[in-house]
Amino acid sequence: MKLIVEKDYQGLSKRAADIIREEMNRKPDLVLGLATGSTPVGMYKELIRFHKEEGLDFSKVTTFNLDEYVGIDKGNPNSYHYYMKDVFFDHINIKPENTYIPDGNAPDLEKHCKEYDRLIEEKGGIDVQVLGIGENGHIAFNEPDDELNVGTSIVKLTQSTIEVNSRFFDSIEDVPKFAITMGIGSIMKARKILLLANGIRKSNVIKELLKGDKISTRLPASILLLHPDLTVIVDEEAYNG
Repeated sequence: MKLIVEKDYQGLSKRAADIIREEMNRKPDLVLGLATGSTPVGMYKELIRFHKEEGLDFSKVTTFNLDEYVGIDKGNPNSYHYYMKDVFFDHINIKPENTYIPDGNAPDLEKHCKEYDRLIEEKGGIDVQVLGIGENGHIAFNEPDDELNVGTSIVKLTQSTIEVNSRFFDSIEDVPKFAITMGIGSIMKARKILLLANGIRKSNVIKELLKGDKISTRLPASILLLHPDLTVIVDEEAYNG
């Protein structure tokens, strides 16, 4: 594991974007795993800036998103399809046909999950996977539990995650209770993983993760400690608490 501590959120975002730019320059047809939520927004803004000011070319890049809510329309402002277009895709020259996000309204969700993993393999696997981390240690929507799914699957969200995500909805009742998410095995197959965390609220889980002495399904992010190329990028608040 490589640990990078930046002074603030802006520094964290720029460092993550710098790493992705380096990987894209090395491999223009990079397969990039993407995350949603508030943490990667700054990174996306930096990548957009690189595209507009420096000509960073996304035309050959393929992306796979980690997750999507079940039963939410793609046009809903709270869907991750909408998020990715609004925050990132609409501002760069990526081809829409090269962007993949799980479909929470697929007629056969279990079949769709298997097809999603197969498609990742078909595209050569993920080169760089960007992750955030939940306050309870979840990555993607892999919540603390006695067991964790290996492949992409349908999961029930914990009450704590529903409460945290309710800030994006009109009320907590509107937050979907299920999601499709890449499984731990799907994530661990990525060649390189960037885990981003910022702010005081992430400090406890980052402290726990950085101990690096135990792997537990009760702290799903701890599985990442087994990955051969993990970079954890945090700001001083998340690091120092």
